[in-house]
Amino acid sequence: MKKGIHPEVYEVVAHCACGSDLLTRSTKKELRSSLCSHCHPFFTGDSRHVDTAGRIEKFNKKFSKKTK
Repeated sequence: MKKGIHPEVYEVVAHCACGSDLLTRSTKKELRSSLCSHCHPFFTGDSRHVDTAGRIEKFNKKFSKKTK
C-alpha cells in the first residue's frame, strides 16, 4: 500500500439503540446505530406492519369481494 493515502482504521465498539455492542473496525472512532442484527425485524423474525392513515383498511375495502 502507498503511504499517506489510506485512512487510519480503528478498532471500535459499535453501539445499537437496543443496547447491543459489537466490536468491529472502522475509519470512524465511534459508531452508533438505531438497528442491529439483534433487534432488526428481518433477523429476529418479527413482522411489524405500521398502518399509516388507515392504508391497510383502505386496501381491504377497495379490493374485498362485495357480497349482497
